Amino acid sequence: MDFLSPELQHYITQHTSPESEILKKLNRDTHLHVLKPRMLSGHVQGRFLAMVAHMIRPKQILEVGTYTGYSALCLAEGLAPGGLLHTIDVNEELEAMVRGYFMSAGVADKIKYYIGKAVEIIPRLNYQFDLVFIDADKLNNALYYELVLDKVVPGGFLLIDNVLWSGKVVQQTTKKIDTDTQSVLDFNRKIQEDARVENILLPLRDGLMLVRKK
Repeated sequence: MDFLSPELQHYITQHTSPESEILKKLNRDTHLHVLKPRMLSGHVQGRFLAMVAHMIRPKQILEVGTYTGYSALCLAEGLAPGGLLHTIDVNEELEAMVRGYFMSAGVADKIKYYIGKAVEIIPRLNYQFDLVFIDADKLNNALYYELVLDKVVPGGFLLIDNVLWSGKVVQQTTKKIDTDTQSVLDFNRKIQEDARVENILLPLRDGLMLVRKK
């Protein structure tokens, strides 16, 4: 995911509003105690998610892929008064950690946390969402997208993470493209050709697709 030089990355971080103390702690704990810490949204992307939420002031947010809760805390910053963030993850081993951080951040009453398969939970959610963040298994990106799109309000937004897939989307090779990379390529093409939405692919971290439902 290192598309920019370390010097540029440092400069960007230094010119981005800092993480809160609770986010710094969660960032550190994730890197120390949880497998695959690169899955964490992190400082700059986290501030971007918070900024988007602040601009939209959503009443209902859906997140597919909680991980350790960092992105959920960032998104929750911009909730409208009385708003709710719904976040789904399949990993029950992280539940205690995640709920603990939601409590420590003082937003547990603003977040509904679901443990289970997103493909089973999303159809049961009877809400209209102003903002959706998809950051889960890449093989099912297109499925999650279709499941949530009808639940997004007209003019609402979706964000999908890892759409550059460590640069593999443009790597030319004689070897067969792996399944995850092909899924990302297919998904990006699907969005680009979808007349129901407008989209822009942002080169932020591992690639972030911003989509507006018409």
